[in-house]
Amino acid sequence: MEQSTTKKKPWFQPDRAHKYYKLTGFYTFVIDSIKKSMPPVLIVVAILAALHFFVIDINEALELAVETLPDYGVLAFFYVSETVLGLIPPELFIAWAGETSTPILNLSLIALFSYLGGFTSYWIGRRALKIPSLHNYLEVKMAKQLVMARKWGGVLIAVGALLPLPFSMASLVAGMLRYPVKSWALVGLLRFVRFALYGAAIFALV
Repeated sequence: MEQSTTKKKPWFQPDRAHKYYKLTGFYTFVIDSIKKSMPPVLIVVAILAALHFFVIDINEALELAVETLPDYGVLAFFYVSETVLGLIPPELFIAWAGETSTPILNLSLIALFSYLGGFTSYWIGRRALKIPSLHNYLEVKMAKQLVMARKWGGVLIAVGALLPLPFSMASLVAGMLRYPVKSWALVGLLRFVRFALYGAAIFALV
């Protein structure tokens, strides 16, 4: 009896996936989202670099913070930062955690507060929809963009959670677009992965 020589095709085919993402505008959506979020990040990085080279050494500033501020004060400030735009690089706080007496605990708390800050931003976005002018602008003038964002919102959140981009902004937009809260909570857990990876790298340097 002859055996069939037909091979079963793998369930994931990169070429077909690439074609699908290209036709549906997935790549354009991700690139545009990154472009729109990068300017404020670059501005903050430039300001921090200027402070580091012309005003005060960042490492000295971190040591001063460890010596003068209680841990709960630094953590509270970080939570506010991660809720309001999240423009202060979390790497500074990760380095601070590495200088404390309980680095793993503080790193875990920083990751948690970053996640909670993003969650707060998400709900701020949901509440903002109650503003008539904003609601009309999103539903009418940005109808096409809304369709794409609601379809690929999970990717936008994942990008904000893993890459050095403002997680708060991605969460705020997700809330405005009524992205399902359970889906946000699940995808947002990638924030803990980012802090674990960055923490391992930064702890080796501080």
